[in-house]
Amino acid sequence: MFKKFNIFIGIILLAIFLTPTTLVNAASSSSVHNEAELKQALTNESISNIVLANDIETTEKINILRPVTIDGANHTIKYIGTFGKDNSKDNTIWGGIYVLQVYKTNATIKNIKLTGGNAGLLINGSTVKFEGTIDVSSNGFGGIELGKGNNVTTTPSLILDGNSKIINTTESASRPTIWVPKDTSLAILEINGVRFNLDANEELTIDLINELANTIENPNTSDSLMGYLFFIVLPLSLVYFITKKIKLYS
Repeated sequence: MFKKFNIFIGIILLAIFLTPTTLVNAASSSSVHNEAELKQALTNESISNIVLANDIETTEKINILRPVTIDGANHTIKYIGTFGKDNSKDNTIWGGIYVLQVYKTNATIKNIKLTGGNAGLLINGSTVKFEGTIDVSSNGFGGIELGKGNNVTTTPSLILDGNSKIINTTESASRPTIWVPKDTSLAILEINGVRFNLDANEELTIDLINELANTIENPNTSDSLMGYLFFIVLPLSLVYFITKKIKLYS
């Protein structure tokens, strides 16, 4: 009887210890289906990971004001509101509309498409890490702005690693993939742990971003062939030629 009682008490204690853990884990991630649920999740500081359950349309810029991960799960956030004082539907009319704005905090954004705004993403005095594929196509002025707004002193930073990829099928000279506005003297693009300083008015295309990544992976690509030819192939060939001559006349 006493043994059975001990087992019963043990089960109760185990349940007590496990229950809070289960609740914390459940609260740390939230699946959202629409604009209202996304905004609500962003205000709930117990939620560290927000996952899109489907494509979401928004009539307002979505502000990220705290550390959080936005997992698009390969879905889209599309801005469908208006632009400018005339409430135009044309996203090439400036209205300061970014699909997402990360403001004075850190965030991770993964596997998502941000479209329909003046720009897809504003990294405003924040550090943002990309994971997976980030698509910023079909925004009126470009993809990603690295800037500082009013009363912002922190340098904006974008972090890419070997598994992250940016897509922008509507890139053009007037719609760059990444840019730094004229009022921001310094921004940082980090690729695979290597930091590149970006100046005011600097613009980056997908090709240029890929070139920077390739430079990191192959730091001496530009002169490796000539170096290989002059410092390895030619000396070895000379040694081989001299050796053959010695054997011929010996």
